[in-house]
Amino acid sequence: MSEQIELEDLISKLESPADTLLLFHRSPDADAVGSAFALRRMLTELGSRAWCVCANEIPARLQFLTNGDQDSVLPQCIPADFQVQRIVALDSASPAQLDSLFDLYGDRIDLMIDHHQNGEPYAAYCYIRPDAAATAEILFDLVKALASEERLTITDEICTDLYAAISGDTGCFRYSNVTPETHMRAAALLARGIDSAEINHRLYDCQSMDRLRAQAAGISNLNLFADGKIAVITFPYALKAALGLDDEHLDSLVDIARSLEGVQVAICIRQPGTEGRFRVSARSSCSYDVSALCAMFDGGGHAKAAGCTVVADDINDAMNKIVSAIDFSVAE
Repeated sequence: MSEQIELEDLISKLESPADTLLLFHRSPDADAVGSAFALRRMLTELGSRAWCVCANEIPARLQFLTNGDQDSVLPQCIPADFQVQRIVALDSASPAQLDSLFDLYGDRIDLMIDHHQNGEPYAAYCYIRPDAAATAEILFDLVKALASEERLTITDEICTDLYAAISGDTGCFRYSNVTPETHMRAAALLARGIDSAEINHRLYDCQSMDRLRAQAAGISNLNLFADGKIAVITFPYALKAALGLDDEHLDSLVDIARSLEGVQVAICIRQPGTEGRFRVSARSSCSYDVSALCAMFDGGGHAKAAGCTVVADDINDAMNKIVSAIDFSVAE
């Protein structure tokens, strides 16, 4: 049973020095990476040793958020003398999102810090704020509280991580999850003098040739349903292997589907390996709640952005399962 705690309780559980693992979700995005490394820097200043861990390596385009602090985030690269006295999971709404990390540490996770409205609390203590556009907004409040007590110095590295994380989870402040408080937190980070233009250029305007090839192939595999209101891009493992791509090159495909005029629900279904497990990213541009859709498959997220894993015979079977589960009549 997980216990929901307040910010003051979260601070008290983090302030004592301890060797701390910081877990974040597979196929990490800017919010996961930025939040984890911002917390790593905070804990280090508070006297702890901290190490960021993920089931997958950080994509090349997000490596700048580590500032060279770690060469790898895979669990086998944790330093041999690391004692693992405390484990914190960030930006991970359910055990499935932690992938193999939950098998390794699931029964030992002390704290869960997250902002998704639908999920499955799994830690002893949870601090979950669905009103936050990104987990980094929670970390911002944590930094602010500690700095106000003169227990923490707010560095450029922390500000860069938090700003990039917030920008990443809001689509550069374009999504409906953005609130006035989101802008105020971003403005406070900008006031520190960080280069927001460079950060957003790295997040949105730097495309590798592999990502462009993935987008071209994704467009070729675009399927429309419900008179064009549903767009689904499928990316089977065989196609990924034939093009020599990695999973990190496929993370923008759901946005390609969403950008098509008239689309209200966009889906990307990709096959990480040869087995019959398919990763689903879902986005909504209407009142339809894609987190409820993904919850049917043990996933979760937000009303406008969610994900899950579907077990199916092949990628077309996975697509049929997802599309047949979409019921626009339940939208408000």
